[in-house]
Amino acid sequence: MIELRNVHKAFGQNEVLKGINLKVNKGEAAVILGPSGSGKTTLLRCINFLETADDGELIIGDSKVNFRNAARKEILAVRRRTAMVFQNYNLFNNMNALENVMEGLVTGRKFSIEKAREIASQALDKVGLKDKYNAYPLQLSGGQQQRVGIARAIALNPDVILFDEPTSALDPELVGEVLAVMQAVAKEGITMIVVTHEMSFAMDIAQHIIFMDGGNIVEEGTPKEIFTNPKENRTKQFLERILPRWNYTI
Repeated sequence: MIELRNVHKAFGQNEVLKGINLKVNKGEAAVILGPSGSGKTTLLRCINFLETADDGELIIGDSKVNFRNAARKEILAVRRRTAMVFQNYNLFNNMNALENVMEGLVTGRKFSIEKAREIASQALDKVGLKDKYNAYPLQLSGGQQQRVGIARAIALNPDVILFDEPTSALDPELVGEVLAVMQAVAKEGITMIVVTHEMSFAMDIAQHIIFMDGGNIVEEGTPKEIFTNPKENRTKQFLERILPRWNYTI
């Protein structure tokens, strides 16, 4: 289980997160929706301390961290329990696919080269890249690079994987292969928090939908609740724009 309590984050005078409270259960696939600038990515980055929130608490399992005074040891402990899949892949161009997946295991988790290679191979096999161990990022398509990124996250065996718009940098033809891998990850019961504009993924895979706007969680619920009968007008307005044929139930 991962929980955020009263999380605030500002950049100068711009308050991006305005007291976020959120709970995601173990094994749940949670999808965060919302317009650009609503705070979605900042929220993800605060969870694993790529950004440091100004106030609030983070709970992962039995560990609680206060953002305001988190010690380095606590931050490292959180990062060991989370993994991030970035929209722009963030692979090392001088390393092949296998080495990219191994890197975090060797440098961050202090695994032996042999053990890291075994785990990395299994993770790449899982995302359909068994024949790409020795391929460098520039030799891979965008979809394949993102699958390496997902394999890197899976290999760390985290409590939660954070996906920051993982298909936004892909050509439309390549989106499907990445979403298929994410669907397989979700079916394994791995806890996922996904920022995405892929409505089909949100409808079919998520158990928990969160709609954000203006640094607040406006509404949350199951896909059926959010997509067929949202309670808040702002949610309805968003869905009407992003899904032109969408018509909510009164």
